[in-house]
Amino acid sequence: MEGTAPVRYFDRDFQVESVKILPGQYYAASGQGAITTVLGSCVSTCLWDPVMRIGGMNHFMLPGDGESASLPVTASARFGVYAMEVLINEMIRLGADRRRMVSKVFGGGRVLQGFGSLDVGAKNCEFVLEFLATEGIPVVARDLLDVYARKLHFFPGTGKVQLKKLHILPNDTVQLREREYIDKLGATRSGGGEFDNFSAPG
Repeated sequence: MEGTAPVRYFDRDFQVESVKILPGQYYAASGQGAITTVLGSCVSTCLWDPVMRIGGMNHFMLPGDGESASLPVTASARFGVYAMEVLINEMIRLGADRRRMVSKVFGGGRVLQGFGSLDVGAKNCEFVLEFLATEGIPVVARDLLDVYARKLHFFPGTGKVQLKKLHILPNDTVQLREREYIDKLGATRSGGGEFDNFSAPG
């Protein structure tokens, strides 16, 4: 998101320094620490170089322009290509090798109320899987689609991802943030192998 930067904080649950990313942001790092985000209809790709132990995460959504066919050459797909390439390039800048990268992909839930006719989550998932296949980056873990939001913790030092399923209510912060992101996209256009899965407490 323009005008903002990832938020740094100390995660008391995991006892590590963490960076929280919002829609439209990405972050890459090596060593100890975590990268976190909360996903609704957006998707996140966690990329990892297992030799250099450099990892990164993005958080993005394709604009809902109705051009769901012929990915990745549509106008909307360019947003996704950019989100993937800036993350890959940042990891390379830190010393990662694109040829060694593996990926874990998450998100694409049907959680936006009032967007039933346009399944933006499915469109996001379709794009990211096709992009990774085209680029030859293996997908070693995934948790996509369904009807819930997700909170992710990605640990670049180990490549591990911990996922928590969230059941959100109408006008929840996740929905409000993603609606704001969709509006911004519309304005712009016109101008290690496994993860731990934790259920949210009832």
